[in-house]
Amino acid sequence: NKLKEIIKGLENVAVGFSGGVDSTFLLKVAVDILGSDNVLAVTSCSETYPSREFKEASRLVEEIGVEQYVIHSEELDNEDFVRNDKLRCYYCKKELFSEIKEVAREEGYKNVADGSNYDDQINDYRPGLKAADELGIRSPLKEAEITKEEIRKLSKRLGLPTWNKPSFACLSSRFPYGSRINEDELKMVDKAEEFLRKYSFKQLRVRHHDQHTARIEVLPEDMELLLKEREEIVSLLKELGYIYITIDLEGYRTGSMNEVL
Repeated sequence: NKLKEIIKGLENVAVGFSGGVDSTFLLKVAVDILGSDNVLAVTSCSETYPSREFKEASRLVEEIGVEQYVIHSEELDNEDFVRNDKLRCYYCKKELFSEIKEVAREEGYKNVADGSNYDDQINDYRPGLKAADELGIRSPLKEAEITKEEIRKLSKRLGLPTWNKPSFACLSSRFPYGSRINEDELKMVDKAEEFLRKYSFKQLRVRHHDQHTARIEVLPEDMELLLKEREEIVSLLKELGYIYITIDLEGYRTGSMNEVL
């Protein structure tokens, strides 16, 4: 109810939409409250965003019944982003939200909102939140103090197929800070994760420590399956160019690359 009141107050809104658990739930509620004529889904297409995720986002927009506006962001042309220091996410989000604000202005939408939730501000290092605050981007899920677990439960209640979708972050989050990001190595990570998805791990990351070393994260309960398929996985990742293929014994956790900070 608190979320509904917040969204009512927006009147109309352009939603930064990735097709993930959070932004899909936000988009659905916004359409239910404001009507499809007062909501615009804005999706960014770039090298850091796998094509399968973009296709899924477009399918969800059609299912929810709202217009989608696609912007083509060029993060790899931004030296601040490419050098990959600890503010990488800030530079990326500032450029992205600035573009979405411009789209909203041109299309006649008063507000821009993103899918940040209540957990994001307390459980991880998220410099992108600062960019959102600076640009006046609204975060209704965060404002209503709704957690990730609650979003999944509410999404299931609404019949959204994303209720149990694995969490996803842009591919640049697979690189250690200080390691420059380039298109070829982004493709290596993307292909490695795409291959590993066929095993239906509940959560998965391939952390790209350098062009030779991959660190695979899955949930502890999935490690037995990972080891069972070890030979095939090693063979495929070596074909992609990795020499050392490792398993993180601590298992998957959000933002493991931030632990060095």
